[in-house]
Amino acid sequence: MTRLILWRHGNTDWNAGDRVQGQTDVPLNDLGQEQARAAAPLLAALRPDAIVASDLRRARDTADALAALTGLAVRPDPRLRERYFGRWQGLTIPEVAERHPAEYRAWRAGAQDPGCEIEPLDDLGKRVGAALQDAVDRMPGATVVFATHGGAARQGCGHILGWGPEVLHSVGALQNCHWTELRHDPARGWQLRAHNVGPLDQRPVPPAI
Repeated sequence: MTRLILWRHGNTDWNAGDRVQGQTDVPLNDLGQEQARAAAPLLAALRPDAIVASDLRRARDTADALAALTGLAVRPDPRLRERYFGRWQGLTIPEVAERHPAEYRAWRAGAQDPGCEIEPLDDLGKRVGAALQDAVDRMPGATVVFATHGGAARQGCGHILGWGPEVLHSVGALQNCHWTELRHDPARGWQLRAHNVGPLDQRPVPPAI
């Protein structure tokens, strides 16, 4: 059985401030480090065979908490980075809504390519999906944990599952340090087995990008 765990990174100051991160390299804050340490034993109990992480610090540092428990090396893969948010990166969501109202409305409605140099969702899904597939090809039958980002995880899962944009738009955002689990059944193919799983004492934070 092949099992993929897509794990969103811990909290950052930009998450807490409702600021668009995208591919800006923002580190975990104290809460994010605490979240990673709380989630790591739960993921270690799944007996992962490999850990792959986005090369952005917030994902790599999250992965390191699991590596410390399992002894596994973390393999970086830049294809697991968050969606590139173009001219929005560094702005707060209220600033985005004020400065780019038409593009903001399109993004909220689930537009694939809302403008402002934002990476199209189809491109995001294909690059993250390629990273997931490469890991499957490298280690068939393994359990692989991917430390990545909320939007990247959703689109990567959609690519693997073959879900269209209408379905993906209805999937709730991952909380910090929560994960989605996919399994491959030889008869039925890829299946979503769990979504938004994480520590029971997780403090809720607003979804961020």
